[in-house]
Amino acid sequence: MNRVRQRRARRDRDPAELNITAFLNLMVILVPFLLITAVFSRMAILELQLPTASQQTEEPEEKLRLEVIVRKEGLIVADGQTRIADIKNTEDGYDYASLTELLEQIKASNQDVTEASVLLEPDTPYDVLVHVMDAVRATEQPDPNKAGETIQAELFPEIALGDAPGA
Repeated sequence: MNRVRQRRARRDRDPAELNITAFLNLMVILVPFLLITAVFSRMAILELQLPTASQQTEEPEEKLRLEVIVRKEGLIVADGQTRIADIKNTEDGYDYASLTELLEQIKASNQDVTEASVLLEPDTPYDVLVHVMDAVRATEQPDPNKAGETIQAELFPEIALGDAPGA
């Protein structure tokens, strides 16, 4: 009977308090650490125009179909059937400045064209893709209203991506 009373006495006592001090100390250290090490980046989103089934069945108009083909040895600018120019790599890599100059000349004679295709080899680095797209989309030109300042001039903002044809 004594044992039964002892068990009841244990149950009737107040429950033990949880000691969460160690957990709170961990949170005080962990939360600032996670906030400091978090990477805050700005994402830029570009809209790409992908062909739809209805666009493929329409009669194509006779206008420039600009293609920029990215190869390991350089860039090729074509009109869909013939090569317009080959831009060889420099010692530093791809020659984006020459590409922009060529595209400015092409845009001057084809003002109504806004589409271009960027065709890539399978192992093309993402950074190269971004630089080529930037060169195809726009260029910086001197601002006629403000001396010494530049403005963004549109070249071929509607970009489609694809695989480069075989060499």
